Amino acid sequence: MGEMVDEIKLGEGASENKIHIINDDGEIVSKRILENYVTSPQQDSEDNRNGINHESDEWLPITRSRNGNSWTATFHLICSGIGIQTLSLPLAFVYLGWFWGILCLCVAFIWQLYTIGLLVSLHESVPGTRYSRYLQLSMAAFGEKLGKIIAIFPVLYLAGGTCLMFIITGGGTMKLFYQLLCDDCSSKHPLTTTEWFLVFTCLAIFVSLFCPNLNSVSLVSFFGAIMAVGYCTTLWVMVVAKGKVDGTIYDPSKVVESNAGRARSILNALAIIALAFRGHNVVLEIQGTLPSTPNRSSEKVMWKGVATSYLIIAMCFFPIAIVGYWAFGNKIPVNGGMLTAISKTLHHKASKPVLGLIYVQVVLTCVTAFQIYSMVIYDNLEHAYVNRKNQECPKIIRMGIRIFFGSVTFFISVAFPFLPSLALLVGGFALHLTFGYPCLMWIVMKKQAKRSVRWWLTLGLGFLGIGLSLLVIVGAVWNLACRGLDANFFHPR
Repeated sequence: MGEMVDEIKLGEGASENKIHIINDDGEIVSKRILENYVTSPQQDSEDNRNGINHESDEWLPITRSRNGNSWTATFHLICSGIGIQTLSLPLAFVYLGWFWGILCLCVAFIWQLYTIGLLVSLHESVPGTRYSRYLQLSMAAFGEKLGKIIAIFPVLYLAGGTCLMFIITGGGTMKLFYQLLCDDCSSKHPLTTTEWFLVFTCLAIFVSLFCPNLNSVSLVSFFGAIMAVGYCTTLWVMVVAKGKVDGTIYDPSKVVESNAGRARSILNALAIIALAFRGHNVVLEIQGTLPSTPNRSSEKVMWKGVATSYLIIAMCFFPIAIVGYWAFGNKIPVNGGMLTAISKTLHHKASKPVLGLIYVQVVLTCVTAFQIYSMVIYDNLEHAYVNRKNQECPKIIRMGIRIFFGSVTFFISVAFPFLPSLALLVGGFALHLTFGYPCLMWIVMKKQAKRSVRWWLTLGLGFLGIGLSLLVIVGAVWNLACRGLDANFFHPR
């Protein structure tokens, strides 16, 4: 008996070995064996830089499960896209007036929807590669070092900062809900604001312990999406039912008299509108939960989710802004927007059941959206563990990461409870992730024909997005310099 081996290369990473065996009857029998090539460390490093999926992706929260669909993507996008900032949109109209307010809101909506489309198209722009994280895409577009430098801080800063806002907003709203239900007993032994922050943080982290990956948050996101749409709709429908406030004025020139004050108020209005649109830093992560095959990429499924979710988001944003300004005009409260208006304005003061329902919806929206944004932080922390240990993160370590993150965010929220007063400044530092970077990454990676209409449009929007981010920062700093800041360190109110 003898044998002979021929090797035929089938493709990258695999080869076919044919073994020819001569049996006792003199016949030649051929057998096939498939083998995998061993990837060199250099090739593995290069693949990692390019975002190619490896076994470690199956261990990380963002990419552990890819069983999502257009419905789960829709729930994630609505839950992460509607925030408490939506209720401040009428305030932007106070500074801009009817025409410019509606125009700026429409432009911002179309602009951010276009940049979402760019991110969705870039997710699988390289065959065989999925950029399931914003940071991965930035590194692929601008290079490993530069991409990490310009993206890692704003991405993590925005994800962590948003979770901080959820704690402050959610905890504060819990306190308001308790005071609403218990007017008589509120003076006995009420919880302090710090303790309400702790209650909210414990609730959010408790939910996260049952959500090991982003796809597992789908049911939570579904519930959160209903709550977000619920409180927006409840507010504007109730305001329409009660009608306008007596003596309503729609004149931006009467808000501030000086030219400097007028310029400052316009910058603040642009910031309010721009920062109402959020969630771009988790769009790629949400698309990473969707399955993808050579015949059916995740792009088509994701676009269905984007179209559905942003139609619903538009049905929340535009009525809130238009109806709120119509009802209150220049009398819309500077702090709190619509929520403050319906809770303190005598003519529009909501009944206890309605106001309590809105408070509950706001709290639950904060708890559910916390799960999506915090998953970016969990993914990065678990990635550090996987790189160090070369194994999947154990359940006890995963739980420890979540508790650690909750502890850190709770401490910062107590130390800096005035962060909502800095929302425009804080948001300005990461605004380019929404309006600027997606355009520039598309220019670099798609390599479209230069000087085409779309090429110039996208390039212009990219630089305008960065310029808008700088304008928002300037306006926020200018506003703080004029009005001052009540920095109540370690004293939440």
